[in-house]
Amino acid sequence: MPASVRTNVSHAASPDASGAPSQADLLDFAGRTAADARLVASLPLDPHGRTWIRLEGPGGGEAWLIGWPPGSGTGWHDHGGSHGAFAVASGDLTEQSLAARLPTEGWKLLELADGIDRERLLAEGDGRAFGPHHVHQVLNASRERHAISVHAYYPPLPMMRRYSRSGQVLRLEAVEWAREWA
Repeated sequence: MPASVRTNVSHAASPDASGAPSQADLLDFAGRTAADARLVASLPLDPHGRTWIRLEGPGGGEAWLIGWPPGSGTGWHDHGGSHGAFAVASGDLTEQSLAARLPTEGWKLLELADGIDRERLLAEGDGRAFGPHHVHQVLNASRERHAISVHAYYPPLPMMRRYSRSGQVLRLEAVEWAREWA
């Protein structure tokens, strides 16, 4: 990994017997890809909406180069059981996450305990890895500047659950399936 890429790996996992990439491998890939100035410059940027290019991820995973216009974000979501990582290629992104393992099925509404909210600012060169139960939202809080990042997942995202949040209440709103993104 280039020395300029700073990382934050939580719950790093080693490759399993099948050779699947670990969270550290995904983060390394995201960092190296985010440092590829030519690739980053190839992403068309839209002043009003996120743009992306789908990439081949490590070990059969998937990856995305994503452009974030000022004020854009993902909303609360998970990654359908996939491990993931992302690295910032330019600009700054804010990640808000929940420091709790949520059940993945059998609920529509959860009351969250106090003290589980986490927030971190990731600047150019910063990265973050996470496990299969991670719930977060990513935001470009800048009012003037685009941000660009690289996201990698293994296994490829089978689905994403979308949530709304009001105070300490998290509500499952929708499930998006991979076939919808093709």
